[in-house]
Amino acid sequence: MNFIFQTDDSYAYVILRAGLAITFFAHGTQHVFGWHGGRGFQGMIKNWTEKYHIAVPICVLGMFTELAGVLAMTFGFLVRPAALGIALFMAVVIFKSHWKNGFFLNQGPGKGSGIEYCLALLLMSLALLIGGAGALSLDGLLSR
Repeated sequence: MNFIFQTDDSYAYVILRAGLAITFFAHGTQHVFGWHGGRGFQGMIKNWTEKYHIAVPICVLGMFTELAGVLAMTFGFLVRPAALGIALFMAVVIFKSHWKNGFFLNQGPGKGSGIEYCLALLLMSLALLIGGAGALSLDGLLSR
């Protein structure tokens, strides 16, 4: 159990946590609440089930992972499990939505987004899965 909380005092992980927290706050609130021009909970369920053929429970789990990830990254609490969830979520998004569009984020008008951005988020979460929450974290306090 200590592995979940174990971390060093590196500030590099704080920067990764902040990047994921900011990103998933923006995207998670779009998906769940419809903020920032997003579709909201029902709109995302409809989009993911109809367009990508993802089962409703998986859609709900994905949206929960986005919002829970924000809290985990902000407070540095249970960062490894949250990072695993985010990495899995990003892998699904890459392969279900962006893979067919190539690598680059902006492929041009009408061509869709490639995997570039989602891959960066996946790799950030894998770094936290390996390294832990870092400095300024509840995980760090609990591991001592």
